[in-house]
Amino acid sequence: MTRLFFFVLVSSGLLRFLYAQDSSASTRDISLQQNVRHEYYDELPLGSIKPKGWLLHQLRVMAKGSTGHLDERYDRLKTNNAWLGGDGDGGEETPYWLDGVVPLAYCLDDKILLQKVLKYIKWTIEHQRASGYFGPYTKDEIQKKIVIRPDNCRSGDDWWPKIIMLKVLKEYYSATNDQRVISFMTRFFDYQLEALKLCPLNTFSGWAEARASDNAMMVLWLYRFTKNDRLFELFDLLNKQSLHWSDLFYNRDWVIDAAANQTGRNVMQRHSVNVAMALKDPSINYLKTHGPYFLKAQKTGFNDLMKLHGLPMGVFSGDEDLHGNEPTQGTELCTVVETMFSLEKIIGITGDIRYMDAVERIAYNALPAQTTDDYNYKQYFQMPNQVQVSKGPFDYSVTSENGYSCVFGTGSGYTCCYANMHQGWPKFTEHLWYKTPANGIAALMYAPSEIKTTIDKQEILITENTEYPFDEKIHFTMQTKSDLYFPFQLRIPSWCEEAWVYINGERWNAYKGGQVITVSRSWKNMDKLTLHLPMKIFTSNWAKNSMTVERGPLVYALQLEEQWQQHYDSTPGPGFFYTIATKEPWNFALLQNMIQDLPAYMQVISKPLANDFVWNQQNAPIALTTLAKQLPDWIVINNVARQPVTDRSGLYRGKVNQDVKKITLIPYGCTKLRVTAFPVVE
Repeated sequence: MTRLFFFVLVSSGLLRFLYAQDSSASTRDISLQQNVRHEYYDELPLGSIKPKGWLLHQLRVMAKGSTGHLDERYDRLKTNNAWLGGDGDGGEETPYWLDGVVPLAYCLDDKILLQKVLKYIKWTIEHQRASGYFGPYTKDEIQKKIVIRPDNCRSGDDWWPKIIMLKVLKEYYSATNDQRVISFMTRFFDYQLEALKLCPLNTFSGWAEARASDNAMMVLWLYRFTKNDRLFELFDLLNKQSLHWSDLFYNRDWVIDAAANQTGRNVMQRHSVNVAMALKDPSINYLKTHGPYFLKAQKTGFNDLMKLHGLPMGVFSGDEDLHGNEPTQGTELCTVVETMFSLEKIIGITGDIRYMDAVERIAYNALPAQTTDDYNYKQYFQMPNQVQVSKGPFDYSVTSENGYSCVFGTGSGYTCCYANMHQGWPKFTEHLWYKTPANGIAALMYAPSEIKTTIDKQEILITENTEYPFDEKIHFTMQTKSDLYFPFQLRIPSWCEEAWVYINGERWNAYKGGQVITVSRSWKNMDKLTLHLPMKIFTSNWAKNSMTVERGPLVYALQLEEQWQQHYDSTPGPGFFYTIATKEPWNFALLQNMIQDLPAYMQVISKPLANDFVWNQQNAPIALTTLAKQLPDWIVINNVARQPVTDRSGLYRGKVNQDVKKITLIPYGCTKLRVTAFPVVE
């Protein structure tokens, strides 16, 4: 897609500065650079990539749980749903749910799920207004019989839920090639171009203004099909009316201000879900302009975000604001799944390995830790150091008034995450593989899966058998009717010092970590490629000189016995919810000697991966054991185990129990209670 934009822009001379109020080439430098090489990957049609192994089981759990049945269990969806023509809720919840359940249905080829979700898509397409406006019928339409046009756009409704539904329709088109989607979006964007002049993005709420990147992304997606120059005009108008995220990322003040300021000022720039969605804004702008300014903004914004607000499980704090890097700050579940999606889009546009590593880190650590085994309950905010799950304010910048932001429930925190959590695993599955511009295939994130596609009009099936991220070896088997030459790209993660590639059992080559390699050859039917990624134990430094233990793509956390208790609260409250406590000691510090000599102090214990694997401590296939000492003064105060202070040497100088204890660490994603960022003592 990127290459298409590049040549169209060259031939048509349609380059524009994105923001009319500031066309400074010296600061923005968005002129077309014909000699700039742009690495990129093309997404595969939805359904081309199928989950296998533990990932298949995970998606089936979702289909059996809330993802497959939210419309039956959640009042906002099941009662007179306005996205089916009723007079019930017509906000973001239904599009959010569809944005996850539609790719899930096609990844699983689940006929029951498909039948369920297609009625929403069918209603949306068939009830588009003559002007191009779409969505639930508005109050003015129903009560005043107004026909919505651009000149009376205030009789319409919020732009934001429609933006999500555009993403849903794109997913549907990717799986079906239903041409109605193209004409539908063409009519709507014609309407939007005129209506935005009278009803800007912030007319109905601030969400569309803050999240316009998703709208702009869909405009460019449509351009690849229609070549309609008016879409560039709409793209520029959306940028004018948005929060100008690319400039915020490039100029850096926003992220510093977010670290220092927790007042009500500039809230939309600090709201972590807005930031997660906007993370792809520079790459989207780069897609249109090919301007190096935007690649710099992408890199600078992401690096600053993770340095000032990054947490060990791979995502940044957001409770709901960006809130620094203390391991007792929370991260909203919406932030987790939206950051993953943004990174998946950034990968396709930039081809930068740092974002591939980042997606895996979130998917294999943060994502599974925030939902229950059956995928029916979720936690609004998760914390790296979370020694109790209970009702209370904790150290969050925003807490629902009833204090349910930490518990596991359906209604914990605000309503968004219960509808939006479903896109994480299906879209991760959808983006495990990409096509390359050289007519090749790229495996950029790893999980058990298979891909079916065509190369030079010949069908090929590649099966990826692995227990990654728990196992070091990934096995690829090629199935093709006849010999087929193509380049096969593989990511060597940055955490891997040196990887080995074997073809049909014979060593092919060794590669250093932190790169995407290419194996180009004529592949025969049933050829096998094995990628061996040795996983060494290492530590990483976080807030207040705390240390986190890692191995491969997994972050490890203290294993604690979990005592779950169910509660019910109806006035007001989340209905049924769970709190979790432990009677085991948790206030441990790692030993300085261990940090300096990990192989001597760390033992790896593994067991077979269960066929019905879900992310919990009973199923954890890998454990690390080591020695530690307790800190008697590290206690919970006001629900929070605030991080002990260390000196510049990185050591805690307070009271330390001298008895050495054996502790067990398991993958972060398998925990609900945990300590992840440890103090260090002599």
